Amino acid sequence: MADASSSAAARALADEQPVKPGAPAVRAAPARDVVDYDLLFDCVHCGLCLESCPTYLVTRAEMDSPRGRVYLMKALAEGRIALDRDVVRHFDACLGCRGCETACPSGVHYGRLLERARDYVGRNYQRALGDGFRRAAMRAIFPFPARLRALLWPLRVAERMGLRDVVRRLAPRGLREWIDLVPPRQFGAPLYPQAPAAAKPDAPSAVVHQGCVAQVLTPSENLNSERALAAAGYRVVRLGHTVCCGALDLHDGNLRRGLEFARRNVRALRASGAEAIVCAASGCAAAIASYGELLKDDPELAADARAVSARTSDLGTLLLARGGAVGKLECVVTYHDSCHLVHGMGVREAPRKLLRSVPGVRVVEMAESDLCCGSAGSYNLLEPAMAHELARRKADNIEATGADFVVLGNPGCEFQIAAELRRRGSRVRVIHLADFLALAAAGP
Repeated sequence: MADASSSAAARALADEQPVKPGAPAVRAAPARDVVDYDLLFDCVHCGLCLESCPTYLVTRAEMDSPRGRVYLMKALAEGRIALDRDVVRHFDACLGCRGCETACPSGVHYGRLLERARDYVGRNYQRALGDGFRRAAMRAIFPFPARLRALLWPLRVAERMGLRDVVRRLAPRGLREWIDLVPPRQFGAPLYPQAPAAAKPDAPSAVVHQGCVAQVLTPSENLNSERALAAAGYRVVRLGHTVCCGALDLHDGNLRRGLEFARRNVRALRASGAEAIVCAASGCAAAIASYGELLKDDPELAADARAVSARTSDLGTLLLARGGAVGKLECVVTYHDSCHLVHGMGVREAPRKLLRSVPGVRVVEMAESDLCCGSAGSYNLLEPAMAHELARRKADNIEATGADFVVLGNPGCEFQIAAELRRRGSRVRVIHLADFLALAAAGP
């Protein structure tokens, strides 16, 4: 990690004048269109966000904290520092987990600021060849399921031949880390018992957005979400064609394409007529829930985007509204809070309450349950050192609970945590909430 005393970061911090309590903040005219400049002044630099920031907890560097990055955004916007490697490094190191938003008493829209800052970086900074190639490759592949399937085809062939471990051992270290994150083919994935074929005509309707990576790597989670909703009495509808929600692009600074994905999804979700929108990937759900803000200035879709955001929910909340879970399973579970579910959508208690409603299940809380595991979309592929450190910290907390299962609501977290637990030979099984409910519904 870049040190907080490096040139641009140090200048940004040194030039920032402290504001006396009660005194109005001094607003220079922004010299650059980096972020929504007025939003920067919501931050009062109190520092309450620091201990909720994963990168700050690891590095203890001011510029690797939300407050420090706000300093950098403001200095960039005012033309006091240049967009150099040091500044970009601190922005790249951020996971975008939004834990700081939960901790912030002033309501700073840090996620929105970060997305705009990264978009500015993408348009104005020339990355090194290797870094630029990795980012371009991920942008070209991950949001498109057919391309991702083609990329994974050689690994799947090796897996069918029982040679996955051989391929992993022979692969270069960088590629080996990518292979670790790809979950084994879902031969034995639990499936929710087949739901009734037809719901009541007046039943509330729900749609499960299939996502891009999720429909390739964890299709059971989409299917089990649909079946659990149908069993609970929802009338499940399907989108004719699912495109990426836009989260990967929005978090990586590709704002233009992220907004285009958002527009396509708003049109499709509007046409579905669904009263509730669910995603097996919490990052997708949080992105869809933000469409109202993202498209607020779109003359055609602003109203529809607000309606789509208002209808976006989570599986736990919807199932609890119809009576909770079914089945029985004797086990101990702990729950990992996926960042965008807890910090982006404010959902914390519903999944826990749903798990406790399953007879035989005992829920044990882990330490730092809402601290990012290091997955963060494509972060674990771009920033492996920090991602590994956070995965180790998360796995330590999971194993300390003595749980049989760690349940979560996001495939990316599942890949990250499962890879670390496999590396240490842990007996703890990582499972998505929808798949866990399928396991319980199937009976002992």
